Amino acid sequence: MRLTVLFLLLFPIAPLPAAFHGFASLAEAAGLIEIAELLTHPELYDHQDVVVTGKVMNVQLATNRQGQPAYGFLLQDPAGTLKVVSLGQLEVHEGDQVIVEGVFSRLRQVGRTIVYNEIKALSVKPLTRLNPDFVG
Repeated sequence: MRLTVLFLLLFPIAPLPAAFHGFASLAEAAGLIEIAELLTHPELYDHQDVVVTGKVMNVQLATNRQGQPAYGFLLQDPAGTLKVVSLGQLEVHEGDQVIVEGVFSRLRQVGRTIVYNEIKALSVKPLTRLNPDFVG
């Protein structure tokens, strides 16, 4: 317990949403970045690993050129919205509160189109499915 308190004193974290109190580990929590921070200073996080939380909106399913399943959605919180894309099967639904781990890009060019503020997700997990052993 003392180590946890010392860790939080030395490495304070931003306030977490109420649904986020069961977060799996302090190390991951310390890396949580708010969407507002990414939108305000995208150049600081360009091509960096990020962990963000928000609500899934506007889900779109697709396949890539190799025929693998892919998906995209908007990740929204009261401060703003980011685009999230990933390969694989989508395991969350419209309206779910999720935690996304991935690589942030402030801009990506696709043909003549430029996509701003996008996360290529390595992991998308609903907050309701966090390990109950860590809830506390």
